[in-house]
Amino acid sequence: MAKELEGSGRGKKHNQKMKPFLVYQYLLRHTDENHTITGEDICSAMTDTYDIEAERRGIYRDIDEINKALIAFEEGISIEEAAEWIEDDESLKKIIFDKHQKGFCLRQRHYDYTDIQLLVESIYASKYLSESQADRLIKVLCEFVSEFQEKKIRHNAILTDRVKTNNSGVLNNIEKIDAAMSKEDKHIPEKISFKYLKYSISNLNQQVERRHGSRYEVSPYALLINDGNYYLLAYNDYVKDLRTYRVDRMKDVKLLGVEREGKEVFNKINLKNYTQRVFSMFGGEQERITIQFINPLLDTVVDRFGKKGMLYNVVDDRHFSITAPIEISDQFYGWVLGFGNKAKILKPQKVVDGFTAYLDKIRKLY
Repeated sequence: MAKELEGSGRGKKHNQKMKPFLVYQYLLRHTDENHTITGEDICSAMTDTYDIEAERRGIYRDIDEINKALIAFEEGISIEEAAEWIEDDESLKKIIFDKHQKGFCLRQRHYDYTDIQLLVESIYASKYLSESQADRLIKVLCEFVSEFQEKKIRHNAILTDRVKTNNSGVLNNIEKIDAAMSKEDKHIPEKISFKYLKYSISNLNQQVERRHGSRYEVSPYALLINDGNYYLLAYNDYVKDLRTYRVDRMKDVKLLGVEREGKEVFNKINLKNYTQRVFSMFGGEQERITIQFINPLLDTVVDRFGKKGMLYNVVDDRHFSITAPIEISDQFYGWVLGFGNKAKILKPQKVVDGFTAYLDKIRKLY
């Protein structure tokens, strides 16, 4: 019996080197500015959770060492220099003893709570991620905040329902596209091929392959995010122009080892304004058009077009106009139609005629 107890004691002492790391991880997950934990409770956690013998003075020494290590790591200095910094200014400590709450807490983190909250909401808003991928990424991010903050983040974010893709290969698609576009190690950017998916009215839960499974071959140039979706901007050799493809609808992406084409076409566009003028990512012939809006729509128009490269004018006391390069398509006409009599295309005349033809086409359905 004595030998069993002796062996058990040796086991606990053997894990002492792990204790500072585990203390730090415990504080990371179980404390924040509003939640502290006492030295006694940390000792109990080390014993109950990790089977490591701990006492308060040892925990205090561990916390001192952790504070020095965190500053040394972040500032690129030695442990000795970090100790001097803390001695000169105790506010540098990441882990503090809160006298009011009478406990320790990890006060400063590499990422603020609001940073993680924003990243989590961005994941929830990303339609190109499957539900399982989103949950996995959120779980990773929440490791950087306390358990109390995680509950708050998940509660707030989950209230917003998002439509997620069923394609679990999106991240793999992105990795392959990045590899095809890479210029590292003297790699020449190359073409890719893929199958493209669409919904079928017979089964909305399972997408089917377009063109009966025939592969698309394109020259990739950029990945864009628009309205929560991920798009590939690529040069299509068949139409001799740039086209956009939903990454979450791409399947079986392959690198072809053939140098990409369309560099001259890609270099002519302003990538920053591209998503603003290509409505809903449906391309068409580009025209410089002028549209008139009522004044209350100014915020909406600025959000859509931006301010750079666009010409805004006052028409009268109730209206303003904007002149901008737009790729004309039915999606664009539909966007204008959504404003009813609050928006009017002024010129060029062929776009006005195209819009009236679009209206006539719709009218014939009723």
